[in-house]
Amino acid sequence: MLSGLTVVLGLTISACGSDSDAGDKSARQPVEGVADIAGYAPDDAACQRNKDAGKITYISSYSYAASGSIMDVFMARDLGYYDALCLDVEMNTAGASGQQLVNANKAQFTSVGSAPSVLDTVANADNITAVATYGTTDPHCILANKDIKTLKDLEGKRLGYFTQVAPVARAQLAKAGVDLDKVKFTKITNYDPTIVTRGTIDAEIAYASSQCASLKDQGIEFSEFLPADAGVESTYSVMEVNSTFLKEHRDTAADFMRATLKALQYCLDNEDTCVEHVTELAGEDNQGDSFPLDQQRRTWAVESQWIRDSTVKPLGAHTRDEWEAAAALTREFSDVKDIPDLDTVVDFDLVTDLYDADDVLIWPGE
Repeated sequence: MLSGLTVVLGLTISACGSDSDAGDKSARQPVEGVADIAGYAPDDAACQRNKDAGKITYISSYSYAASGSIMDVFMARDLGYYDALCLDVEMNTAGASGQQLVNANKAQFTSVGSAPSVLDTVANADNITAVATYGTTDPHCILANKDIKTLKDLEGKRLGYFTQVAPVARAQLAKAGVDLDKVKFTKITNYDPTIVTRGTIDAEIAYASSQCASLKDQGIEFSEFLPADAGVESTYSVMEVNSTFLKEHRDTAADFMRATLKALQYCLDNEDTCVEHVTELAGEDNQGDSFPLDQQRRTWAVESQWIRDSTVKPLGAHTRDEWEAAAALTREFSDVKDIPDLDTVVDFDLVTDLYDADDVLIWPGE
């Protein structure tokens, strides 16, 4: 676990936690040296309420990545924050199937990269609600061969994409004056960014904290284009919840986010501890090769700054204005034109209500 983290969270209320099998990867992996934390007493009504809500299944959208809405969830478990609020949280690293499982009542929480990604899904899914947004920086980048100096240079060139062309990338290209019909969009499956610098493809739609950051770290020359460079604004990392669960167990869903956001702040304050811990979790689950420590540190260095730089406060809060902008972008630059009323797919109050007037997270016992 967290590089040397084998926590001793002798929680005052550990009685609220579940007794998981030691071999279960969902079992809490304590973080060494972390002070005890109090929460609901085992006989509190709120504790019983959360127990009665049953098991909460969280689907990680990218296994053990050192990213917001992923690493903080693992840390909330291993720091004992979920136990402190009597939440029985199960981890699932299934990845891409997260939204499908949540929509089908097979899981309660998952996350996606940005607001447009949520809206692209909810047009065909009616059981998902966005409850938290982690930043106001879009995570994408367009990385290109160093000879491509402007986005206009991509006309007639091969631009790779994974799964689908992100609406924000289309918006970025359009605002830069690119004729989209002249771009050779090419589906790719190789996540190695050197396929661009080696000339296998001319450019690709990637992630600034991953492929673009990797090339910079290796000192490889390339051209990088960010959505903000073209005046395109979006969001970073959105937590989603099963709408049925939210309706039936709103206070419990709020406590899940309370514990998760407390862990997020912990990770902003204790970066090495969190990154090393989630990296060790990956290794113990035989995914260490996919999440090496240097890559994890690089990812969090970029993404933690997006969280700090967010123009919306406090942590996790989101506004109607940013979601309306995301809806407009999605309608214009994706195949989705019929987006539901935002009030039916976004809860604008759940996270905001977790904070006091000074934007301090409210925690029972503090």
